[in-house]
Amino acid sequence: MLLSTGSPVPSLAEGGLPIRAENLHRSYGRGRDAVRALRGVDVSFAPGTFTAVMGPSGSGKSTLLQCLAGIDRQTSGTVHWGTTDITALPERRLALLRRAEAGFIFQSYNLMPAMTVEQNVALPARLAGDRVDWAAVTESLAQVGLADRRKERPGRLSGGQQQRVAVARALYTRPRILFADEPTGALDRSTGRDVLGLLREGVEREGRTCVMVTHDPLAAGFADRVVVLADGVLVDDLVRPSAALIAEKLSEPAC
Repeated sequence: MLLSTGSPVPSLAEGGLPIRAENLHRSYGRGRDAVRALRGVDVSFAPGTFTAVMGPSGSGKSTLLQCLAGIDRQTSGTVHWGTTDITALPERRLALLRRAEAGFIFQSYNLMPAMTVEQNVALPARLAGDRVDWAAVTESLAQVGLADRRKERPGRLSGGQQQRVAVARALYTRPRILFADEPTGALDRSTGRDVLGLLREGVEREGRTCVMVTHDPLAAGFADRVVVLADGVLVDDLVRPSAALIAEKLSEPAC
């Protein structure tokens, strides 16, 4: 893909790709009133892995996710997708790279109310100027149990159904990286398990790199790894922990 100036968007390898943050800081405000959301975080995520980011409210979970995704700009430090330092890219090139390589599931759904469900799912492809595969759109909606609602507008759906549309939109483009911020927060337990199963399947079948913020130990149990933040600092890194161990770690005073 080329920009109108002829500058190429960095080409990334097939499958998932590693993500690496080095000495990542993010502050809001200045002087004594500054809030230090991230304080020197070093963390990496391998291709074909599913990582849950956890911690108490205000620990920096969502800030870390947004900086890793290039949605929020760090105060200092670097983030690499593969060999590409995304923190050094101008906004337009970064936006094109995100559109080409990453999928996002937000807490707030971010659906377009004037569009139908299927149009919302197809939106990333249309923004990229790609041909829409409507059969694949319907398949993505079927995966989240909403194929029969594809002609509806989001306002006619429940919050949980809107979240499932957001999941279908993220999965439709088969992204190499998937960032998810509380993807099951608005879902009942059964539907939440189904959605987490889809995220897990994308990691195992396509080698996707998946990073998910969650407060739910049961949701985190679907991940290969759990990293725990407290006060903007990485305080624990757990490999395939049980839900009971996750809950125990989150209840410790350091968290």
